[in-house]
Amino acid sequence: MTPAPMPWSPEHLRDPYPFYASLRESAPVLQVEPFAGAYAITRYDDITAVLKNPGIFSSQRVAPVVSLTEESGEKARGYFGNSKNLISADPPEHTRLRSLVGRAFTPRRVAELEPWMRSLTRELLDRMLAREEFDLMSELAIPLPVTVISELLGVEPERREDFKRWSDHVVQTMAMAVSPRDPASILAGLEEFHTYLARTIEQRRREPRGDFISALLEASEGYLDVPDLISFTRLLLVAGNETTTNFLGNAMVALLRHPRELERLLNDASLTASAVEEALRYDPPVQLLVRVTTQDTQVSGHPIPEGARVMLLIAGANRDPRRFVDPDRLDITRDNPSPLSLGHGVHFCLGAPLARLEAKVVLEELVSRVRHISFAPGQEQDLNWGNALMLRGPRALRLRAERRPAP
Repeated sequence: MTPAPMPWSPEHLRDPYPFYASLRESAPVLQVEPFAGAYAITRYDDITAVLKNPGIFSSQRVAPVVSLTEESGEKARGYFGNSKNLISADPPEHTRLRSLVGRAFTPRRVAELEPWMRSLTRELLDRMLAREEFDLMSELAIPLPVTVISELLGVEPERREDFKRWSDHVVQTMAMAVSPRDPASILAGLEEFHTYLARTIEQRRREPRGDFISALLEASEGYLDVPDLISFTRLLLVAGNETTTNFLGNAMVALLRHPRELERLLNDASLTASAVEEALRYDPPVQLLVRVTTQDTQVSGHPIPEGARVMLLIAGANRDPRRFVDPDRLDITRDNPSPLSLGHGVHFCLGAPLARLEAKVVLEELVSRVRHISFAPGQEQDLNWGNALMLRGPRALRLRAERRPAP
């Protein structure tokens, strides 16, 4: 089989869903370039079967896909190393690691953040909505998640801008970015990030606090060394920061492009939780996952050799008409039968409660304040979706809103 080219065009980054649909119908298992001839899979049932079988479709064997030049890429891989990591482990190691992290990153710890998170969201919204035109991304969708995750990690407020910059560098390195910007700056940022985390971990080891790093040190009981702890912290930073930022932007764009659904939400705040789930299905911030086969196998009758990369296009599976009725339409009252946006099986996203809570709080507080919201003139046609195939979200989102009268 000759690998087919994976689209890299700005048109694909703006709207990848027609490509996913064509693969689903005509080539549900297709070898693609680049990525070492990975096999792209797009149908819901095929992807769930893969995710349920980590013994054949391994996370541990997935070498980092570093989106830099060859020389810069080798240096970047050195920062990621062979440390223990939830997303690059298979059972039984994954089971033990998830148990350790679960003891530090508990639902109770997340729930306790809600009053503070809601207060922060109100402050950001009131400042943002005071202007006729505003950028939802820079004024809410970026500062809220980075502040929340910094609070969890015990990061000093003055380092939050650094954390956002470091998160961007990790994404540019690992998220299958097209022509990453300034590799030298990215490498310098990775070095700063790792130096900061190593120093912070040693400080928490000597003087524990009530943050995630301290809790993880206590839970691990020496099982995790400093590189492992850096790896977990990096994962939490990106998963709890970049993906939530992208999701908030994607959800708002989806609602604005479905004005009837937006109107329903503005008129009935009780629909917020179901709107969050439907927005996750419709345009997820993580578009794909990667696995590597441990033996010769097949998916839907298509042979895949041992050692092959398998690219799971979960965003395409979320619109599989075999699973979802009228899948290309946003329906905030849809009874969602398990979209794959937060993973499936043993690798289901550990941070799902935090992501859902942040999105729910944002939508609840927003609809309580505005009775109409729209794209700023020219913004819908000028959306910039970044340069990464794996992660998707608008870089800026200029909007206008009409506030509700003060009660």
